[in-house]
Amino acid sequence: MRFLLPALTPSTLIGLALLVAAPALAQGPQYRARTGTFALTDCRIETVTRGVVERGTVVIEDGRIAAVGEAAVPGGAVVVPCDGGTVYPGFIDAGTRIGLDEVGSVDETQDFDEIGDVTPQMEAITAVNPSTIHVPITRLSGVTTALAVPQGGLMPGTAALVNLHGYTPAQMSTGFEAVVLNFPTTGRRGPFDRREQEAIDKAAKEALETLDETWEQAVLYARIDSARAAGGGAGEMPYQPEFAALLPAVRGERVLLVEANAAADIVKALEWLDGKDVSAVLTGVAEGWRVADQIAAAGLPVIAGPVLGLPTRASDRYSRAYENAALLAQAGVPVALQTQDRMQNYRNLPFHAGFAVAFGQDYGFDRQAALEAVTIAPARMFGVDDRMGSVEVGKQATLFVADGDPFQPATDVTAVFIDGYQVPLVSRQTELYQEYLNRQPGLTTPPGGE
Repeated sequence: MRFLLPALTPSTLIGLALLVAAPALAQGPQYRARTGTFALTDCRIETVTRGVVERGTVVIEDGRIAAVGEAAVPGGAVVVPCDGGTVYPGFIDAGTRIGLDEVGSVDETQDFDEIGDVTPQMEAITAVNPSTIHVPITRLSGVTTALAVPQGGLMPGTAALVNLHGYTPAQMSTGFEAVVLNFPTTGRRGPFDRREQEAIDKAAKEALETLDETWEQAVLYARIDSARAAGGGAGEMPYQPEFAALLPAVRGERVLLVEANAAADIVKALEWLDGKDVSAVLTGVAEGWRVADQIAAAGLPVIAGPVLGLPTRASDRYSRAYENAALLAQAGVPVALQTQDRMQNYRNLPFHAGFAVAFGQDYGFDRQAALEAVTIAPARMFGVDDRMGSVEVGKQATLFVADGDPFQPATDVTAVFIDGYQVPLVSRQTELYQEYLNRQPGLTTPPGGE
């Protein structure tokens, strides 16, 4: 999405080399998925929505789950022995930069932050790199689906939910997209923000005015478009791509992801949303636990995280970031989890959920709640729960098999299926592990060889 030819500095050359190498790495024979009819036998099945089947079979046909529980193995099916392992629905990371961010030191490999403060027309799905090295790494943890979220200005773009398998963004797309709104912050932007309070207040006021003006213009654009359609659709709408992109959000047809973290900002965001006929989801909500009752009263779901973080205030308990999801859920707020990891460690989503359980049990946030927060809860928020988020007959076969609790570091994922494709459990890390597991100083020439 950038068209200027950069100077070929050493860091640029390294980045370009990685980009050239990535497709070959991601598309080699050992990385290719296979499709067909599969029977996952001798497995424990955690359906998430319909309880646990202690011993049974999962049959996959035509990319969908054809049977769960007591089922015969279809003729010609590829049998995948689970050896007592557990089948889980694929985990959904509800907030990442996967496919939009590759090498932090190379600008040409970063496509999550475009120029401009209001650019909702910048669609993440058009910039997702299917060959990113982070995809196979992330799948090894059972994370099969992720929301790729633009970041930056007030309205930095439109996020896209993608499955972590495919050669093109279109193949990866689940069809869900959402407009991102970074709600204006009223406080300091971090420990290194040394602005005077007057400057902070002024910047917050100007940002909120910009938001209000942009939204009012988008509402006007929607009215003009409706009037045009009612009149037979004569004439074309003026070329205003930012308002055209906001049109579905203004009409409540597309989710509006509202990022707000400080308690005061969350409250202001709730006030701003009040009276607007939009489908909103709060994201981040680092201090959501402080105003959980107000969020619940507003009836809004939240995407909380990262769980593995630090308290927002020095006076807070060290565990507040870990307890945040539990305290929100205790107040009656629907909760999904995200990693939003700037170091691209999206594979750690199960551990975010595990920490939420470990520190949330006293508030009623148990393992089942955490499992739902990375499966069916985000699927419902994104309107794809009819296709994914649980192990049920008729849904897409997006699931994985593990030899233990997926929230435990000692657990290994033994098989992954995405939309009916069995994807190989190979990544750069597994290849390096095999390379150095039995190190040899050189190749041995076979007898009679040259």
